[in-house]
Amino acid sequence: MARSRDPIQLAHEVFLESIGESPKTEAPKAKDPAAVSLGQRGGMARAAALSPKKRTAIAAKGAKARWKAK
Repeated sequence: MARSRDPIQLAHEVFLESIGESPKTEAPKAKDPAAVSLGQRGGMARAAALSPKKRTAIAAKGAKARWKAK
């Protein structure tokens, strides 16, 4: 069970844990090192396969989407 991101709810959960009324939250499970390694290499391989012009176009599209007015 993940902890809440809301500070008020988090404080309440910690309080309940301290008085023993709520089960303790579990630590997140460790990631598989082999999967992490493959994921890191995948990004580098994709970048190497793309032309500089195509990488620029992808970056521009991402920036445009991030700064788009809502």
